[in-house]
Amino acid sequence: MTDGIVLGAGLPAIVWMLDYSSALIFALTGALVASRLQLDPVGFVFMAAMTAVGGGTLRDLILNRPSVFWVDRPSLILLAAAAALVVFWGAHLLENRYRWLLWLDAFALAVAVAAGVGVALAAGVSPVVVVIMGVVTGTFGGLMRDVVGNELPLILKQGELYITAAFGGAATAVALIWAGGGRTTAVLTCAVVVLVLRLGSMVLGWRLPTYRPRARRDRR
Repeated sequence: MTDGIVLGAGLPAIVWMLDYSSALIFALTGALVASRLQLDPVGFVFMAAMTAVGGGTLRDLILNRPSVFWVDRPSLILLAAAAALVVFWGAHLLENRYRWLLWLDAFALAVAVAAGVGVALAAGVSPVVVVIMGVVTGTFGGLMRDVVGNELPLILKQGELYITAAFGGAATAVALIWAGGGRTTAVLTCAVVVLVLRLGSMVLGWRLPTYRPRARRDRR
């Protein structure tokens, strides 16, 4: 069952909204990385567009969808390009661009994971794949951004809840569907859970334990 108005490719309107929202916010983060690299406008657009659609592209290829989402909706690329140019002309007004990057990335992660979950649910795949597609959609655009920009990938920051936040939100959505909840409720709850976990890690210091090798005792 699909909740709400259904648009092209059988996707609920809420998923379309999440796709556009995540593309916009992720594009802003990509452009902020471009500003730290002091790139030209074309470089800004490239970084923004890659970050905006990277995770969703991989998701659609894995799910073997008829076409990648931004091919059907090239306005997503235009939106990313517009965001890139806004940052190009306005990044100098931001006092701490990296702090803005972290906050925007947190919101983008939440929205993108929810979008990935919504697309996977519409595709009718298994619950395990739904969770994986949520994580892939939310994390791979930012990972590509950080690797290309020679930044420490946020998903690798020691102990922080990033992939864990994505997994938690996606798993919550699957649990709600299993309990009989509607898709719209599950997708929106997914976004909230991801955001709460990610911001809790950033602001309150929520962490997972990290691996600590034990000292080896000398054998006599």
